[in-house]
Amino acid sequence: MNTGAISKRYAKALLELVLQTGNGEKVCAQATRLLENPDSAGEPLEDELRRLVLLLRRNGRLPYVKYILRSFVEQYYRQEGLVRARLISAVPAPQLENSLREALGNAVEGKMIFTTKVDPNLIGGFVLEVDDRVLDASARSRIERIRRQLDELNKRIV
Repeated sequence: MNTGAISKRYAKALLELVLQTGNGEKVCAQATRLLENPDSAGEPLEDELRRLVLLLRRNGRLPYVKYILRSFVEQYYRQEGLVRARLISAVPAPQLENSLREALGNAVEGKMIFTTKVDPNLIGGFVLEVDDRVLDASARSRIERIRRQLDELNKRIV
């Protein structure tokens, strides 16, 4: 089966349910937590998510739950006019965060949800994710690009 079609259908059904119950914000927040930290699955599920899991189990679709939740969060944000932005930097960078917040706030329509994360593996620079777009200005990606170029040159020489 097509994973994308399955996840979108179940996500759409969940979205319609939360719009009826008015519990969309809580369900979306819990779905986001579950996607970011699967170990948090021990907390009690919102009623709509519990019903979704029971339906998925009954229909043999439980392996798709991660894709369904991801699709639901995207659909919910689109429905509510929300734009997700995430800044990942090697070290805390409040000035960069403030300037990006301001620039993105002027550039996007709707309400923006801006989160930050520190990842020392980036070595330097930052990665900015806005919805499904990624700007990778990290030192790690630049070093990797140079390594690949050197590998290519090395293959031509030998």
